Amino acid sequence: MSALTRLASPALDGVAHAFLGRTGGVSEGLFNSLNVGLGSGDDPAAVAENRARAARALGRPDALATVRQVHSARAVIVARPMADEERPQADALVTRVPGLALGVLTADCAPVLLADRNARVVAAAHAGWKGAVGGVIEAAVATMEELGAERHRIHAAIGPTIAQPSYEVGAEFDGRVPARFLASGSAADRRQFDLEGFVAHRLLEAGVTHVDRLRTDTYADPERWFSFRRATHAGEPDYGRQIALIMLR
Repeated sequence: MSALTRLASPALDGVAHAFLGRTGGVSEGLFNSLNVGLGSGDDPAAVAENRARAARALGRPDALATVRQVHSARAVIVARPMADEERPQADALVTRVPGLALGVLTADCAPVLLADRNARVVAAAHAGWKGAVGGVIEAAVATMEELGAERHRIHAAIGPTIAQPSYEVGAEFDGRVPARFLASGSAADRRQFDLEGFVAHRLLEAGVTHVDRLRTDTYADPERWFSFRRATHAGEPDYGRQIALIMLR
């Protein structure tokens, strides 16, 4: 059995967290091997085992909360683990409950983990370009404040996401994001979008000044990370999802 691909951020030292990759699970084929995506076409039993293994990475196999991610700007407060059918539609989760692991799933979008150690409030956010433009970062920070956090104390880490050289978009991004996050693409109407840089910008604009960027490209490393765009370019019919987790001890 292969070991888990696991990254951590010094910005979150002292807070249980992990950015897990695609290794160390039981799924096969396109989903090899730690696919945690409930919405994928993978064997549900394999996904359930992979999610249990992911939770165990933080020491709590029975306390994992995720949501139905819809590329929104909605953040929810979570106080207990939720059954799959209970998961609300949202793209950020916030808690102050010790032992409850919050998880967001990605396959190119940016996973963002946040913590105010003083207030003992943590959050996890799924930030694709739609969510980042729409305000999911700001929603996560505001919801943390509802539980007593203060944004100047919040530390954040941006995990593995698609990097600018791998992320070509259309000219419709012009005017939707600051020009400094768009480089020239393969044609006059194409751009290379810096999603990680843009998410870091939104965190800073929201008053979160302690931001760590892991600078890890999901598209460019098929051995360690799932990538929706890479799967699409390869003509594959489906793809796996990895998970980022954070928990108060």
